[in-house]
Amino acid sequence: MSEHDLNWKYVDESVVESDAVARARQQSLELGIDAVSPAVAAQLGVLAAASRAEAVIEVGTGVGVSGLAFLQAARGALLTSIDSETEYQQHARTNFADAGVAPARIRLIAGRASDVLPRMNEASYDIVFIDADPDSVIEYVEHGLRLAKPGGSVIVARALWKGRVADPAKRDETAVAFRTLIAELAASPAVTTAISPAGDGLLQLVKLGS
Repeated sequence: MSEHDLNWKYVDESVVESDAVARARQQSLELGIDAVSPAVAAQLGVLAAASRAEAVIEVGTGVGVSGLAFLQAARGALLTSIDSETEYQQHARTNFADAGVAPARIRLIAGRASDVLPRMNEASYDIVFIDADPDSVIEYVEHGLRLAKPGGSVIVARALWKGRVADPAKRDETAVAFRTLIAELAASPAVTTAISPAGDGLLQLVKLGS
């Protein structure tokens, strides 16, 4: 096992997840959903708590692993979550309830993100989390920057895309899209960015105020 893999394994195994998140993670495995890793979920929680997030929107509900990470870390936050799979959202709703999350803190929207995001209010969210349709990541980040408040964060999962983004020889559409996105954001004066290697890569950007 490489040093990178050992570090990745250690970081993931160092996370102690709540029973509710562990159950949702197991359900994800049973349904064939690729939920965010424990290390990524932990980072989402830290970012939500540190920013004292009150409004979070995520693209990609799954059965609630990432949603629970946000809701359990930022105890006053309201979560809006978008997914085209209504079955998954029903499981997520149950998992939120089983974790003791009040229904008033959750809004689940069934639909394609490309249809839903343009209808959401701009500059309304402390955190925008994107974990869906990697081929549409540039479009989703553009929407995310519109939806984020000044000083708010846009967070993108799987930003290293199976290790392919770091290898310039990999020219598939998804790897190129992430590579282009990362380069453009790094050069933009409107945001400050960082990439964590946790999971399959977590791209974090903060929308700078005027």
